[in-house]
Amino acid sequence: MARHTKKNKKRRGCVRFLFLLLVLLVLGGAAVSKFVLPVNADKIVIPSWIKQEIIRVDGASRTGKKTRRIKDIVVHYVGNPGTTAQENRDYFDSDQSTVSAHFVVGLDGEIIQCIPLSEQSSASNNRNVDTISIEVCHPDASGEFTVASYNATVKLCVWLCEQFGLDQNDIIRHYDVTGKLCPKYYVEHPAAWAQFKEYVKERLE
Repeated sequence: MARHTKKNKKRRGCVRFLFLLLVLLVLGGAAVSKFVLPVNADKIVIPSWIKQEIIRVDGASRTGKKTRRIKDIVVHYVGNPGTTAQENRDYFDSDQSTVSAHFVVGLDGEIIQCIPLSEQSSASNNRNVDTISIEVCHPDASGEFTVASYNATVKLCVWLCEQFGLDQNDIIRHYDVTGKLCPKYYVEHPAAWAQFKEYVKERLE
C-alpha cells in the first residue's frame, strides 16, 4: 500500500509539473519570443508603402555593421526644417555625411528606407547596435511633425513593433539615449510624446 501511495504522489507531481510547464509556455510565449528568439531582419518583407533607396556603404553613414537583437525604435527629427525625405536621404548618401537613419519620414508622409534592417544606422550613438532609427521631417523650428508625417511615423512604428516583437514602451526618443533635444517638440512636450505612444498602442491592440 505504501509503495502504491508513493507512486501516486510521484505521478501527481509529474502531472503538476507538466501543467505548470504548459501554462508557462502559453502565457510566456510572447515574452520568450521577444527576449530569446532573434528576428532574422533579412527575411522581413518591406511593404509597398515604404520606398527603398538604400544608401551606399561608405564606412560612415552606412558602416555595414550588423545589428544585434533589436530592443528599441528611436525617433529623431531632421536637423533642417522644411527639408524633404528625399533631400535627407540624398544627404546621407553624400560624401559630407557621417550620419544616417534606417527610415526618413517626409512632410507629406512619404517614407524612404535608407539602411537595411539587419544593419546599424549612424543615428543613435551607443544604441546603434540594437535599435531601428527613424528621422522625421518637420516644417519649422518648433520641430512639431505635420499631420501626415505624424501619422506615417505612427504607422511605421506599429509595423516595426509587429516585425520585431516590440510594443509602444520600446519606442524612445534620441533624447532618451543621450539627452539631446531630439525630437525637439516631443522632448519639450512630454504629453505629446506620451500621446504618440498611446496611438501606437491602440493600433497594436
